[in-house]
Amino acid sequence: MIKIKDLTVKNFMSVGNVTQAIDFNKEQLTLVLGENLDQGGDDTGSRNGTGKTTIINALSYALYGQALTNIKRNNLINKTNSKGMLVTLNFERAGNQYRIERGRSPNVLKFYVNNHEQKDELHDESQGDSRKTQEDIGALLDMSHDMFKHVVALNTYTEPFLSMRANDQRAIIEQLLGITILTEKADALKEKVRQTKDVIKEETLKIDAIEAANKKIQQSIETLAGRQRAWQSKSRQDQEKLSAGIDELEKLDIDVELDAHEKLANWNEHNNKITSLRKELSTLEPALQRATKSVEKLEKEIAELEDATCYTCGQELHADKKAEIAERKGKELADAILYQSEVADKLAGVLKTLEEIGDINGKPNTFYESAKEAYEHRNNVDNLRSALEGKGQEEDPYQAQIDDLTNTALQPIDWGIINELTLVKEHQEFLLKLLTNKDSFIRKKIIDQNLLYLNNRLTYYLDRLGLPHQVQFQNDLSVEITQLGQDLDFDNLSRGERNRLILGMSFAFRDVWESLYQGVNLLFIDELIDSGMDTAGVESALAVLKKMGRERNKNVFLISHKDELIGRVNHVMKVVKENGFTNYENDIDIVE
Repeated sequence: MIKIKDLTVKNFMSVGNVTQAIDFNKEQLTLVLGENLDQGGDDTGSRNGTGKTTIINALSYALYGQALTNIKRNNLINKTNSKGMLVTLNFERAGNQYRIERGRSPNVLKFYVNNHEQKDELHDESQGDSRKTQEDIGALLDMSHDMFKHVVALNTYTEPFLSMRANDQRAIIEQLLGITILTEKADALKEKVRQTKDVIKEETLKIDAIEAANKKIQQSIETLAGRQRAWQSKSRQDQEKLSAGIDELEKLDIDVELDAHEKLANWNEHNNKITSLRKELSTLEPALQRATKSVEKLEKEIAELEDATCYTCGQELHADKKAEIAERKGKELADAILYQSEVADKLAGVLKTLEEIGDINGKPNTFYESAKEAYEHRNNVDNLRSALEGKGQEEDPYQAQIDDLTNTALQPIDWGIINELTLVKEHQEFLLKLLTNKDSFIRKKIIDQNLLYLNNRLTYYLDRLGLPHQVQFQNDLSVEITQLGQDLDFDNLSRGERNRLILGMSFAFRDVWESLYQGVNLLFIDELIDSGMDTAGVESALAVLKKMGRERNKNVFLISHKDELIGRVNHVMKVVKENGFTNYENDIDIVE
């Protein structure tokens, strides 16, 4: 277990030149409250801007060299004093005592194990950027910065797990479930691969004398072999294409196709004629109707002429006038009858022709659009067969050259040992692939073993926190949120529900992490229960945190603005902001 003991801070963010200390040995639940005297103090209820979050930023900086939030390292230096920033962290693991000193202006990075400073011979510790030293710290923690945010320092600034991109989520879960253990094994296997390669190299050097004489010849052979492979590949591809082309063309019965084109030509001729006749018919029928009406109208007018009267005076028309009108109407009638007869004859002729043509049935189907293409099809088959036969009879232009060089010029070389070692190397590389491939069965086995525990702990905490939703990680490491059988997204939840889920998931992550890696005594909750959590949610969260502190000996620090929580916790830490600087209540002896 990693037991984080205490932290001292100087000229870090709102902490000034007076070193401040934070004791992390306060067991169970500690409430961290702020009092900003620069904004009126306790009487005004001013709890913001005191430097509460500075604690976890300093903790993060000490361990990882970066703040928890997105603050550049140079901006971590107190703006008033502008230099002398130093953060010191003491912790223990497996009976050993560790101390990290990290600062800026001047840059500092020192790492102590049992009061002995660990020197990095390859880097200047004074620069504060020693990669080797940081790697040593990282190996000791065995926890990435991203995992630290989800397991130790829970805060409102960190993007919730369920809001992260799928790839980022997968990286967190794979680390949590122990997939990254495979990376360590992979590193060890990489070293074995390297060693095997070294032995192969040594064995190769033993036959270099023989190989030197063969080298140029072998290069020539390899060049010829490469050209031969390319030629053979091209020849095979050409033959396959030709054969495929013949097979495709022979799927069509060309005799049937040509007969269909002949039928199609006849069909098109009759169809065009029928279309023309029907068009003419559509003109003649109404014309005949109009001619018939005209004849009937004129006949009626002539019949009514005997009793006709003047439309002006109403007197019977004079006989001469009637004769004049009758003569004119008679001529019009004769013309109308003649026209009617002509139209009727044309119409009868059209109908007779249509009857003679009869039903031409359906349009014949053809593969090609034209008979010309069908004839070309037959020629194409013959041409492809000739080309395929010629391609199959082509002689390999390289084999004789290769045989001559191989049989007469090359000296024999025993590659037995190298071949055996090569097989070993290939096996090692295969195992390495199993360890590093994200879809390998080894990874899936580890996921299956640990995913059930993660889901069980998640269900446990969400039930204790009063979240009415079911949340489960799937085998593909995606997360499914449901309520009453309905699928939901994280953003479907209310702010209070999201915070419950964030807390529950972080607690579950922590349990899985500690079951697979190592315990951590410290847990920070920064304002998560202040945001959108109702009274029931706050009470549920407090109950879980108290139980965690009491039964599992965790030191839980709850950063909040809620004064009403004072009576519900084991300890209270007050963070006071006065004259622009932050002070922490503590019981640690500060050594300047």
